[in-house]
Amino acid sequence: MRPRKQRRVGHSPASNYFKPRGVPMRELMEVRITVDELEALRLADLLGLSHEEAGEQMAVSRATFGRIVGKARKTVADALVHGKALMVEGGPVAMRPGPEMRRFSCRTCGGRWDEPFGTGRPQVCPSCGEEEVFRYKDDEMGGEQP
Repeated sequence: MRPRKQRRVGHSPASNYFKPRGVPMRELMEVRITVDELEALRLADLLGLSHEEAGEQMAVSRATFGRIVGKARKTVADALVHGKALMVEGGPVAMRPGPEMRRFSCRTCGGRWDEPFGTGRPQVCPSCGEEEVFRYKDDEMGGEQP
């Protein structure tokens, strides 16, 4: 079996776990969706990109994108229809902010996330709620600098 090529993802999930309200965790079955599958849903269903455009953004072929988004849709439908918890984790991904994204970091918890240009400076860290956030920039050697 050929190793999976890394998929380029331009958006970190805001949350990695969803469950039906009012149902205790011990009573729930759980399904898993990978970060690249969530990205495929975001590009195709939220942003309305064609499979070809979305495949280019994720650095995969149109056919591969179609398989990724198809599997993601089936998994999410299973969770919604059958009342299962949905976990977002894993997958062969490379997180990279696109040219339209800005990277931020939290001084308190060290969390990092991307925000689109034009949305203003974030008021608080999405992970811990602290106000001590700052902008990160990639340096010329590929690392990050505050």
